[in-house]
Amino acid sequence: MTALFACIPLIHLAIGIAMLCGAFDGKDAPPRALGLLFVIFPIFFILCGWVLAACMIIAGSKLARYRARTYCLVVAAIECLVMPFGTVLGVFTIIVLMRDSVKELFSANQASGRIP
Repeated sequence: MTALFACIPLIHLAIGIAMLCGAFDGKDAPPRALGLLFVIFPIFFILCGWVLAACMIIAGSKLARYRARTYCLVVAAIECLVMPFGTVLGVFTIIVLMRDSVKELFSANQASGRIP
C-alpha cells in the first residue's frame, strides 16, 4: 500500500511536465520554474515512498527469519510517519520487537547462524 500511495504525486508530475512543455501558454501562464518544481518534488516524494516500501518488504523478510532486529526497529520507527496504517504497523512492530522473548529469538538465531 505504501508503494501505491507513493504514486499519488504522479498527478503533480504530469502537471509539471505539461507546464514545461508549454501546455499552459497564454496570457496568464505560470512561470516555467514552477513547472520545474512540479517535476522535482513529485519525483523526490515518489522515490522516497518506493524506497520505504522496499525497506518494509526487506524488513518483513528479515522478521520472518529472525535477522537484523535493529534494522527492523529502524524501519518500524520510520513507518510510524506513514499515517494511519504505517503508524499502527510500526507501533505494534516496535512493541513486539521490544519483548524479551523476541530479543532472545533474534540473539539465538544470530549466535547459531542458522536460518529457520
